[in-house]
Amino acid sequence: MRVIGMMSGTSHDAVDAAAADLVLHGDSLLLRPLGMVSAPYPEDLRAALAAALPPASTTLREVCRLDTRIGQAFAALAVRANRELCDERAELVVSHGQTVYHWVERGRVHGTLQIGSAAWIAEATGCPVVSDLRSRDVVSGGQGAPLVSMVDVMWLRGRPGVPAALNLGGIANLTVAAGESGPLAFDTGPANALVDAAVQALTGGRLVYDRDGALAARGTVDDALLRRLLDEPYYAEPPPKTTGKELFHWPYLQHALTGLAQLPVEDVVATVTRLTARTVADAVRSAGASEVLASGGGTRNPTLMAMLADALGDIPLRTSDDLGLPSAAKEAYAFAVLGFLTAHGLPGTVAACTGARHPSVLGSITPGRRGLRLPEPSPTAPVNLRTVPAWRRSRDLS
Repeated sequence: MRVIGMMSGTSHDAVDAAAADLVLHGDSLLLRPLGMVSAPYPEDLRAALAAALPPASTTLREVCRLDTRIGQAFAALAVRANRELCDERAELVVSHGQTVYHWVERGRVHGTLQIGSAAWIAEATGCPVVSDLRSRDVVSGGQGAPLVSMVDVMWLRGRPGVPAALNLGGIANLTVAAGESGPLAFDTGPANALVDAAVQALTGGRLVYDRDGALAARGTVDDALLRRLLDEPYYAEPPPKTTGKELFHWPYLQHALTGLAQLPVEDVVATVTRLTARTVADAVRSAGASEVLASGGGTRNPTLMAMLADALGDIPLRTSDDLGLPSAAKEAYAFAVLGFLTAHGLPGTVAACTGARHPSVLGSITPGRRGLRLPEPSPTAPVNLRTVPAWRRSRDLS
């Protein structure tokens, strides 16, 4: 099945679409990456989205407008991905949508909201669309995240030691695929969220992120600020746990800066970059991981990656590219896999990773133009994910 996976993360700056050929083969799911295309949100849409996110208030009118405009942005990119990556032969689109709120109280997730109406994608591409993937896990008692843990566990199965997959988006999440107590997954805390918030606020919007880690590289970590930030209770909570920009935003950082000497923007950015490296490394060690395979936008920040490598010490740090999954597109590929599982009637969660009572088949399905034609449900779920560089015929899949 040719599937397009679509994603916009907690940095809410762009939409990514990754296409893959996916085939069930014995106890394995074979994934052939076909490439990724990406498009930034129009500046006015990005600004409207940022203005509506917590801790700001918004209106139902604005939520409706954002749901429509984000759906249209996803639809336009899905059409492009189908044309440029799939030769107009995509059979399924999987849309994560844009997270606008993750409702967490006392460690329990009560709800999660991703917007970007899937009907726009189905109408534009003609393909059925799987969307709203997180809600079913929440209803089953889970955190609704990190959903990529299912894919990570399959992908890393059989590797020596205790491998861990790390995604560095707005929020950092970690999946430990094996260990004494089985698989484990959780959000470690901010990855780029506080870095982006500091850059945007302290440059008056002139910059929106720390390109190539240049600001952090010129700055000096402020120990007093770092100690304050490390006192955040979230870090001491046991997994499974999830968080988001509902907690880690500019007013949160502003509060931590209160009473300290005024710091140059470079020092603030260096400090919150070190915070990410430190909290991720602490989480990796507490989980007993023996290697880390990183992906996400944070891998393109050499200062963050250098700080993380230093904080990890003798624990090797690599990127998912080394195992055949492009680091910039890994999360979009992961959602393509989850939608493929849904289309085949298969669960897309590992209950131990999300804290749910049981695994769940994820998402809602919006029919394409030709109605809803799904493959026959598979009687058995794959346990391994293998990336395949190329194939031409079915006999090449062995």
